[in-house]
Amino acid sequence: MKKIIYTLTIAMAMNLTSCNNVEKKQDVTETETLISDEQQDFLGITNKEYLSAASKRALKWPTDLGNEWFFEYQVFDLKGDLAYEEGVVRRDPSALIKEDGKYYVWYSRSTGPSQGFGGDVVKDKVFPWDRCDIWYATSEDGITWKEEGLAVARGEAGAYDDRSVFTVEIMKHEDTYYLCYQTVKNPYSVRVKNQVGLAWSKSPNGPWTKSEEPILSPADNGIWKGEKQDRFAVEKKGDFDSHKVHDPCIIPYKGKFYLYYKGEQMGEAITFGGRQIRHGVAIADNPKGPYVKSPYNPISNSGHEICVWPYNGGIAALITTDGPEKNTVQWSPDGINFDIKGVVKGAPHAIGLDRTADNEKEPTEILRWGLTHEYKNSDYQYIRGFKTWRMKKHTAKGVGEE
Repeated sequence: MKKIIYTLTIAMAMNLTSCNNVEKKQDVTETETLISDEQQDFLGITNKEYLSAASKRALKWPTDLGNEWFFEYQVFDLKGDLAYEEGVVRRDPSALIKEDGKYYVWYSRSTGPSQGFGGDVVKDKVFPWDRCDIWYATSEDGITWKEEGLAVARGEAGAYDDRSVFTVEIMKHEDTYYLCYQTVKNPYSVRVKNQVGLAWSKSPNGPWTKSEEPILSPADNGIWKGEKQDRFAVEKKGDFDSHKVHDPCIIPYKGKFYLYYKGEQMGEAITFGGRQIRHGVAIADNPKGPYVKSPYNPISNSGHEICVWPYNGGIAALITTDGPEKNTVQWSPDGINFDIKGVVKGAPHAIGLDRTADNEKEPTEILRWGLTHEYKNSDYQYIRGFKTWRMKKHTAKGVGEE
């Protein structure tokens, strides 16, 4: 019996060796046809005949990409009414538009500290973005801001937006201004399913007319497990947006209106990329809807706040914070199918883009300056400015420019 086993072992080893030799020859043949001397030199590959998984991936990278999608950034304090104010939350700035010589921005505003979910979720304030209304401010230079007051308030008791309206985005189309934003209905429990609302006006100063019903809601195909308020206990997770639809942004595109949004899934998991967050899009023929979710959703594997802009006939997106593709800049030729174009060190949170920028100058021109928010502590956030620059080369300290 031992002799038979030994014979079989030798035979198996010979077969494996033969297979390995075949695979090696195939690899050699493949690399000889796929890798040039220039590629080998640029990628620093030691030997064309021995390619690691990393080298094989590198050989598949597009060859027409330079550093035009790469940037670095810094944030700075603003002056005037958007400077930090104790006891007041100002966060999630919208994009910036310019009307009559002034920049306009809209944002979430609330007052007082947050109590979390440990108390009375009917009466308490559970998050900084809870019990918010939408306010707006103006500036002549983008640095010193004047708070103009309330733009869109929470709805009356019983309405779909009676608890909070927040995380707003602005769109101007023809002669009308549109604000889309998140809404929450009371009580704000951990299983609450927030929605997206819309308001419109003929002037950036209002008055604003609100939609009677939400324009976007979470998918209704997940199943909670039990009655306890536990957002991670599910029998069925459902679609990527079965729990929440967040961070809406409407872009006029190819004669239609693309509503990009962040989806949170019931029973959201922590994976190798972090939180299980993805983006989706819903499309309408009219700014007021109805919006129909794309059958291709989700359109990203990662992300957090929506940051999208038109570029080169398609749509560009900054993907940050969560997921295996976080901290990347992506682009889609059709607004749905996105590819990674650049990897960045990080980016400002909750970016308010400068919609007055020349989008076609270069891919990230619209990111050269804008607004962001920053946490002073867990209760209070404030709005700051940011600027970015395209990094073209790197030098050692003390080395002068040639």
